[in-house]
Amino acid sequence: MPTPNASGRLIRQPGGYSAFVPNPLRPAFEWSPALVSSLSDADRAIGRLAGEGSRLPNPHLLIRPFIRREAVLSSRIEGTQATLGELLASEAGAAAKRSPTDLREVANYVAALEFGIKRLRELPLSLRLVKELHATLMEGVRGNAAQPGDFRRTQNWIGPQGCTLANATYVPPPPAEMREALGAWERFLHDRSLPPLVQIGLAHSQFEAIHPFLDGNGRVGRLLITLFLIERGVLPAPLLYLSAFFEATRWQYYSNLLEVTQRGDWTAWLGYFLNGVARQAEDASGRAARISALLAKWKLAVSASPSRAAASLIDLLAENPFWAVGRIAERLDVAFTTAQRAVDLLARHRILAKVGTARRDRVFVAKAILEILDEPARLVPDKV
Repeated sequence: MPTPNASGRLIRQPGGYSAFVPNPLRPAFEWSPALVSSLSDADRAIGRLAGEGSRLPNPHLLIRPFIRREAVLSSRIEGTQATLGELLASEAGAAAKRSPTDLREVANYVAALEFGIKRLRELPLSLRLVKELHATLMEGVRGNAAQPGDFRRTQNWIGPQGCTLANATYVPPPPAEMREALGAWERFLHDRSLPPLVQIGLAHSQFEAIHPFLDGNGRVGRLLITLFLIERGVLPAPLLYLSAFFEATRWQYYSNLLEVTQRGDWTAWLGYFLNGVARQAEDASGRAARISALLAKWKLAVSASPSRAAASLIDLLAENPFWAVGRIAERLDVAFTTAQRAVDLLARHRILAKVGTARRDRVFVAKAILEILDEPARLVPDKV
């Protein structure tokens, strides 16, 4: 017999295991004073981030490294070991030290997010878009055999390495029930009766419970948070990323998701999620402001130089702290020697330093910017 709780039911399968089938959203949950306070805090923080993002001198340049930071942290949750510095350096042309597969997985996350943002101009968040995101995410990587762009047609499960359906921590709905749950989840995305931050918090948990792909569910689920906030106009650009919070509080993340499926504890999950939104919005605001201040300081330092390329190069450092001289020349449309002089000037001001020992195709890095981007999140979740 099905075993119900506030969020779904367990159904016994012929193999002797039980699979969880979530109830359609929206669920009933307690609007406790602590949860209302968490929503208010998150709304204020994300509002400040949206406002500050629109006031940055060149927000589009700063968005690029933030997207890559999110890609690294989201992929790290799934076991990929590539660092932000390795990804940015490889994009600049430096020799890769990390496994090409790890770098490809992270690069695919970047591509999927950028693809999703463009796709939102012509297609709403939907199951079709979810499948397109998955196809981009899984192209040419380890999960390539796991039906990229297609919902699963077999049973999957979650648990420690080597576990089976019999001893899995969590078993998502079987394929037939999964398709029905996905249809209800898609309809919920178009609901306008809840605060957007609460709605995407519920939708993210439900997506992870449905687990519609054989691989890549976590990364797709985290992509959808950013895309939802852009689609609803909560953010003007992809400035907020929760993977840093989920990575820093990994145990709480999985524990709260499991509490929803096992006990229907939506209030605790939403409190955790909203606290993550608030803390991560504050974190993003702080990093962006510090990078902007650093760029302004550097421009002032080279302002006495007649080199226009030097000031233009400083703008490029916001986009990626790693640059090769040849690529600087191409990007600024200047001669190689002009780009080299700009690099030399910034090196004399200790803004840039050479990476590695290569004599040709040398790559330089603005270490101060990389340190701001790469420092760990200091985020501790509150309890509701």
